[in-house]
Amino acid sequence: MNPNPIGLRAFADPVRMMPDDLPALGGRDAALPRAGTVLALDFGEKRIGVAVGELELRIPHALTVISAVPRVVRYGEIGKLVAEWRPVLLAVGFPVQTEGGAHALAPLCRKFAHELEGRFRIPVRLVDERFSSSSAAAALDEAGVRGRSQEPNLDAVAAAEILRTLFSEIDVAAGR
Repeated sequence: MNPNPIGLRAFADPVRMMPDDLPALGGRDAALPRAGTVLALDFGEKRIGVAVGELELRIPHALTVISAVPRVVRYGEIGKLVAEWRPVLLAVGFPVQTEGGAHALAPLCRKFAHELEGRFRIPVRLVDERFSSSSAAAALDEAGVRGRSQEPNLDAVAAAEILRTLFSEIDVAAGR
């Protein structure tokens, strides 16, 4: 039995683990655009949260939530957003368990990222989405949106948290 079923590798921080094939998806070793719009997607089996931000400003904004099924509708809605925002990069939250192990949704998320890259011909970067939903819930709580009232916006705010993580990673890599 493969102890590492989805191909995770450890980086300098042993708790932080990311997929082996990130470079093929515009990962850490690939050059990122310096300017332009980024769409972030918080993939889920029922819903996909979407956020938008500019590489120059590094400010993420929750945008919308897309129903994840049926598939043709999902990609149609994403296509509309791609046409409207003209992103230079797509950031997809990659699910990793708190302790760094493989999450059950990881293979589906990886497939989704590959499909996005193939369908829209835009580089895709997988981003560790650990704590994005809890951070989103806390942000909504702080804004006075509590309990079930959070449900309509939670996935979009989680996508904004994923984008915030990407922007932080870019800043750290640039020594900022």
